[in-house]
Amino acid sequence: MEKATVRSNRAGIAKNVVLAGVLCSAIAAWSFTSVNAYAAGSSTTSQSETEAPAPTVSGTDVVFSTDYPGVSVKPGDSTTFSLYLTNDGDKQDTVELSAADLPDGWTGSFKGSSSEVSMVHVAAAQTKEASPTLSYALSIPEDAKEGTYNLTLEAKGDSTDAKLPLTVKVDKNEKGVAAGEFTAEYPEQQGASSTNFSFSTTLKNNGSANATYALAADNVPDGWTVTFTPSGASAQSASVPVDAGSSSSITVAVTPSKDAKQGDYEIDCTATSGDETLKLPLIVTITGTYGMTLTTPTGNLSAKAYAGEGKKVTLEVQNTGNVALKNVQLTSQASTDWNVEFDNSTIDSIDPGASKEVTATITPAKDAVIGDYVTAITAKNDNASSEADLRVSVQNHTGWGVVAIVIIAALVVSLGAIIRKFGRR
Repeated sequence: MEKATVRSNRAGIAKNVVLAGVLCSAIAAWSFTSVNAYAAGSSTTSQSETEAPAPTVSGTDVVFSTDYPGVSVKPGDSTTFSLYLTNDGDKQDTVELSAADLPDGWTGSFKGSSSEVSMVHVAAAQTKEASPTLSYALSIPEDAKEGTYNLTLEAKGDSTDAKLPLTVKVDKNEKGVAAGEFTAEYPEQQGASSTNFSFSTTLKNNGSANATYALAADNVPDGWTVTFTPSGASAQSASVPVDAGSSSSITVAVTPSKDAKQGDYEIDCTATSGDETLKLPLIVTITGTYGMTLTTPTGNLSAKAYAGEGKKVTLEVQNTGNVALKNVQLTSQASTDWNVEFDNSTIDSIDPGASKEVTATITPAKDAVIGDYVTAITAKNDNASSEADLRVSVQNHTGWGVVAIVIIAALVVSLGAIIRKFGRR
């Protein structure tokens, strides 16, 4: 019985030991899994926190463009496309220029300013305004068939592959696209007939070859003059050379006749090279004709005066224009120590065709010798002026002249008496 009990107790103890072992193994496995999971989580979090963001890829974003990608021409004509290279990216590039799909017999070239180019530098963030001067000159052969032709201009660089499709329509009846431009900064101006008008113009050669343009003006009113002076030239010229793809600044001077009437006048300026004639209409608006004449009521410009004494002379200021003269000032220029005063040195206004009188008091110097002197009188405002030269004769008073004659006569009588007296001896 005791043995049975002992065996039973031993069996129970063994069973408990086995259960305890299983439990310990389970606890150990759970602990190992938790630790690994925690370690793995910690490792993931740390890597996520320290990992740097992906870098932004910078580069070029070049756009190849033109204002007029489609044109119409005649066989044998040439045309020029103004080109622009813009860059929206932050990386510069140097691109090589080429043309693809050019029809047989057609020729073209890229031009920068007046030189032929094959490569262009494109700056970072380059705008259209900052785009280098660039054009593509295209020549169409005489035997080109009518139809629509497509070609492509390309700009390729390390980070650039920009394309520009162009369309050229060949039509025998097409009037053609002018290879040049003749423009003015301010083609309309106005002023009085005494104004010398000056127009700043630009003549541009968009053709593929250098050209010399003959300059002329049509529809010029009688008595008017029109002249052309190229930039940098010291004299007027009737022609100006302009390289292909370049331009020339020209000053057009228009001088109206003095009697030009109020109104609008259109002057047609032309620049001709070969079969091409560029026209530039200029508008001149005459606001009025200003004219002034300074004289005397009788037209007599001479006077007599005595030394040291004032002489009054009546002057007449005439408005010979068709616009009122405002704020007319009178001034004088006379000999040393002479004095000239006006009863009214400023005339507020003189209507067209009217006149105003002014009295000038001219006082010769006290020691002025007998003789003729010139006193210049000027009437002037902002639009017109006139000058009159008065001849002033300085004389002695008549009384002194009689005294002098008496003295001279007395001397003559005395001299005669002396001669008679001593002549008898």
